[in-house]
Amino acid sequence: MKTKMRALLLGTALAVGAASGALAQDKTAKVGVLTDLSGLYADLGGQGSIVAAEMAIEDSGMKAKGWKIDLVSADHQNKPDTGTAIARRWIDTEKVDVLTDVLNSGVALAVSNVVKEKNAILLDSGAGSSELTNTQCTPNTIHFTYDTYMLAHSTGSAMVKAGGDSWFFITADYAFGHALENDTTAVVKASGGKVLGSVNVPLNTPDFSSYLLQAQASKAKVIGLANAGGDTTNSIKQASEFGIVKGGQKLAGLLLFLTDVHSLGLNVAQGLSLSETFYWDMNDQTRAFSKRFGERMKNHAMPTMVQAGVYASLVHYFKALDAIGGNPHDGAKVVAKMKEMPTNDPLFGKGSIRIDGRGIHPAYLFEVKKPSESKGEWDLYKLIGTTPGDQAFRPLSESKCPLVKH
Repeated sequence: MKTKMRALLLGTALAVGAASGALAQDKTAKVGVLTDLSGLYADLGGQGSIVAAEMAIEDSGMKAKGWKIDLVSADHQNKPDTGTAIARRWIDTEKVDVLTDVLNSGVALAVSNVVKEKNAILLDSGAGSSELTNTQCTPNTIHFTYDTYMLAHSTGSAMVKAGGDSWFFITADYAFGHALENDTTAVVKASGGKVLGSVNVPLNTPDFSSYLLQAQASKAKVIGLANAGGDTTNSIKQASEFGIVKGGQKLAGLLLFLTDVHSLGLNVAQGLSLSETFYWDMNDQTRAFSKRFGERMKNHAMPTMVQAGVYASLVHYFKALDAIGGNPHDGAKVVAKMKEMPTNDPLFGKGSIRIDGRGIHPAYLFEVKKPSESKGEWDLYKLIGTTPGDQAFRPLSESKCPLVKH
C-alpha cells in the first residue's frame, strides 16, 4: 500500500512539474486593441492604435524568439456597457491576455474592473482619468501615457502664472471631463486663481453656442475646455466664430491632440497652449518611428501620444513576458514584472511604472505654431517647457490607491 501511495505521489509530482514546465514554455499571447473606430476619438486612437500595436509586435522581436502573438481589435463606441461586453468575450472566449488603448474614461474604468475580475491586463494609453491609478487602481491596470492630473498641472499652472487667474470650465459630462475639471480647479486655486463657474456638456455635442455664451458672460480670463477630440475642436472653432479670443479671453485646451490641431488648422489653433507626453518631432528616434507609422496610415498622419502609448506600453509588456520566460496567463503576475523593470523605448525614453500602475515619463508644454513658423503639414508645435516625470504625475504621498502603503 505504501509503495502504491509513493508511486501515486511521485506521479502527481511529475505531472505537476510537467504542467508547470509547459506553462513556463507557453510562448503565446493575444493582444486586444479596444478603441473608438467610428466616433469623435477615432483620429487620435482608432486605426492608428491598431497600426501602433502591429508595429510593437514586429519591433519586439518576439517572433524570432519563437513566440506567437495574435492581435484583435474592436470598437467600443464610447459606451461602457459595450466596452465591458467586448472585454468579457475577449478574455473568456477568445483568450485575450492584454487589452490596450481603451479611449474614454468611462469605458476604461469599467473595463479595468472586468480585467481585474478576470485577472487579465489593461494597458491604458487612451483614457485620461487619473482615478485609474488613484482610488480605482488595480493590480492589473497600467495607465501609461497621460492623465488629468498631469494635464492640469502642466497647462493649468502655466496659464495661471501667465496671468490667467480666473477660470470658467466647459466640461464633457462624463468621468474624464469631471476629473479634468476637478484636477485643474485644484491647481488654479493652489496657484492663487479662482473658478467663476462651469457648465456640463453632453458627449459629442455639435452646438456649443449656449455654453460658450455662458463662458463669455462670466468674464473669466481663461475658458478651460475640459473635453477631448471632436468636442474640443468644435468648441475651439465655434469660440473663434464668436470672437471670444479677440474679445480678450483665452482658451485653454486642457487636452488637445496632434490630430485635433491638424484638423483645426494653424490659423484657428495658433497660440494655443497644450500638454502632451509625446510629439513626433522631438528627436531622431521619434521621427524615425513616426515616418514608418505615417507610411502605414491612409492619410499619412503622424502618431498621437495615445498611439505612441499603445506602442510603448506593449513593447514593455513583451519585455516582461520575455523576462518571465513564457506567458503565465496571470495578469497580476505579468503587471508586477512590468513594474519591476525600468521602461525604455524610443518614443518616451527611460522611465518606470509605479506600484499604483502609473507610467512615469516627462510631460511637455507646447504652443501651437503660427502658420508662418510651420515648415510642413505636421509641423505644428514648439516646445515651451518640460516637467520631469517625477513631478508630472500625482505623487505617491497624495495617492489614495489601495496598493500604495502609507
